[in-house]
Amino acid sequence: MQKGTIVMKSLRVASAMLFTGMTLASYGMAQQPLQQQQGNQPQKPAQKPAQKDKMQGMPGMQEHAGHPMNPRTVKPEFPRMGKAQEQAKGPLMSLASLQQAAAEGNPTLRQAEAELRAAKARQQQSGLYPNPTVGYTGDEIRGGSMGGGKQGFFISQPVVTAGKLAKNRKIFGEEVRLSEIEAEEQKIRVESAVRIAFYRVLAAQEMLEAKRDLARIAEDNTETERRLMNTGQADESEVLQAEVEARRMQVGARMQESALRQEWRALAAIVGKPEMPLQTVEGNLETELPQFNEEQVVETIAKESPAVRIASVTTSRAQAVLGRAKAEPVPDLQLRAGAVYSGEQLAGINRPTGWEELAEVGVTLPIWNRNQGNIAAARQDIDRAQKEEKRVELMLRNRAAFMLDQYASARIMADEYRDGILPRAGKAYALLVDKYGKMLASYPVVLNSQKTLYELQIEYIATLQNVWTTGIALQGYLLTDGLEAPARPSDVDRPLRETNVPMPERTMSPEVGSMRRP
Repeated sequence: MQKGTIVMKSLRVASAMLFTGMTLASYGMAQQPLQQQQGNQPQKPAQKPAQKDKMQGMPGMQEHAGHPMNPRTVKPEFPRMGKAQEQAKGPLMSLASLQQAAAEGNPTLRQAEAELRAAKARQQQSGLYPNPTVGYTGDEIRGGSMGGGKQGFFISQPVVTAGKLAKNRKIFGEEVRLSEIEAEEQKIRVESAVRIAFYRVLAAQEMLEAKRDLARIAEDNTETERRLMNTGQADESEVLQAEVEARRMQVGARMQESALRQEWRALAAIVGKPEMPLQTVEGNLETELPQFNEEQVVETIAKESPAVRIASVTTSRAQAVLGRAKAEPVPDLQLRAGAVYSGEQLAGINRPTGWEELAEVGVTLPIWNRNQGNIAAARQDIDRAQKEEKRVELMLRNRAAFMLDQYASARIMADEYRDGILPRAGKAYALLVDKYGKMLASYPVVLNSQKTLYELQIEYIATLQNVWTTGIALQGYLLTDGLEAPARPSDVDRPLRETNVPMPERTMSPEVGSMRRP
């Protein structure tokens, strides 16, 4: 029984020595050589003071009252979101207030409204009847045998036939529809742009807090290394490495401050108030994330997007133009009527002839020009417009599939960070803090685990930003540029513009874009 007790005590001591060796190997810290064991005799059980002395020999295990390295004062500190909103000195800026400000201040919305009013005015003008012509006529006015000649007045009126004016109104009515869809598209574009810019600011805001925490952790690690060097358990190279890491984290925090200001300026520009001062935005990156049925979202974009509807109305307009071209050869009537006073003396009665009425009717004979060239061109425009409908649909399917892949990848990563990576990293950090409290782990190990946890938090924030930006782009039919001017109805050659479809660099966060995709 006594022999078994001695063996167990020997195993316990050996385990402590192994843990110490592994800790030193991980961080390259110097340690006083252990006492050589004599022969194969088991060691005597260590007394409590001796155990404490052994742990004091481990790097980072010295107790300093009031210093974070003191196991009695260290508590786990986990990353969390919303700190900037809790510490904000002024009122928080909400997404709803920004949307309202954009509705009032974004100039492209006013442009779209003005273009709609102009289209309605052009439709009205296209159906107005030609004005009549009133004039004076005279012949042999200076006299002669006519005795003052003939003088009078006339009125002429073109009579439009074949329903040409109604066909004009139909063409410009299609342009009104184009303007209405364009105005609706512009509203979607601005709303999507504001939402994307808002979540970029929110993500930059959360990243800034996390990077400031990282800088604080790195500074804490530097202070720890300095204390270890003072006790002879770390050398100058380790202190310098810690200082380099601390400076790197400080630079990262300062760069993130600049990134936050840049994102805010972009948001203020889209809203239409570039002078708007930087404020803390109110929101949560983790709640109500965009969710889609993959097949359904592609079909929705391909069938209901304003770009598809614009292409469809463009086809209708081309058909209306063909109808008008076919009516063009039908001649309009040229009516002219009037009265003239003739001063010619009537034979035998010695008095002037007096008033005489006149009437004329004329038509243009479509013998050589029957508008056949314009009719043929209109038919080709219809064919082109129909093919454009198909092209736009296929282009939207292609780009929606690409954007959906970006969204799905970001969503997978976000779910894995939230449910798998961060909980495990947090648990590992908490266990190390607990071990440190029991003097079974060194403080540098605890700091390194905390640093890893905060770095993962930053990657998680970047991933959430990508979920939001790609999700909003899909919800907004890929319309994201809130300062792109609305197209004029006459610009039918480009119903789908490149700015309607964001490319990866416009949605991907640099924090995640630089990481290798799994």
